[in-house]
Amino acid sequence: MLRLLKALPLTLAIAAVSIVATSCSSNNGTKARFFNAIENTDQYGPGNGGALDVEVNGTQQFSNVTFASPGSTYTAIPAGNVTFEGFESPGVTTPVFTDSTTLSGGTQYTEVATGQAGGQVVLLSLSDDNSLPNNGTLNFRVINAALNASSSPNGAVDIWIEPYPDNNQLSQPATIRNLAYQSASGYVNVHYNVGSGGFTVFVNTVGLGAEVGTPLIQPLTISVNGSQTSASVCTLVLVDYPNSNSMSTPIPLDDNNCAN
Repeated sequence: MLRLLKALPLTLAIAAVSIVATSCSSNNGTKARFFNAIENTDQYGPGNGGALDVEVNGTQQFSNVTFASPGSTYTAIPAGNVTFEGFESPGVTTPVFTDSTTLSGGTQYTEVATGQAGGQVVLLSLSDDNSLPNNGTLNFRVINAALNASSSPNGAVDIWIEPYPDNNQLSQPATIRNLAYQSASGYVNVHYNVGSGGFTVFVNTVGLGAEVGTPLIQPLTISVNGSQTSASVCTLVLVDYPNSNSMSTPIPLDDNNCAN
């Protein structure tokens, strides 16, 4: 009986270790992708598209991510308080940016570095919802990482996402309104284009309307997957042209069944 009583605390200790290990493993499943929207590539990585190698808590997780490319794929990274550092690729030891954020376990994130190297770079940490909507519809989200494009005080824009061909008859109000620089819209659900022509994206300074004045970008037509019997999720990132004060065409990210 004495040996049994002595063994009991050890059994409880083993059980406690098991509980702690299970609790820690619940943070597994965190994934992130990285998008480089730092527009002044002449200040970092000239000649290689502003390519960045990105470390998370001192471990390189993303390699050779060039400016305004579709970005990286999702990569497993730690949850909790994490620090991102972007280094000019290859081999430069002084970081282009350093920023920290808090990530939840079991969540997918899009990390967007925007601003200017040598000035102020901000890391936007955005949780993703890549679950598919109802068949016959698409979820669109827009991230405004265009530093210089809009003349409004907070860099805000209005965005129209219209079935193509649109015949320049834009719906009112805009699909996404007053989207400030360094912010992301929610997911907006639109019906699949039964004409199979994809969608046209119009962007203009907030309040001007796409048919008034000169749009910030030429209308962009994007093809997407999807049908009446399937669904898609797409993110569009607004960026400047490199080393410029004008907006480039939005960059689509393939969240879930988006890109053709």
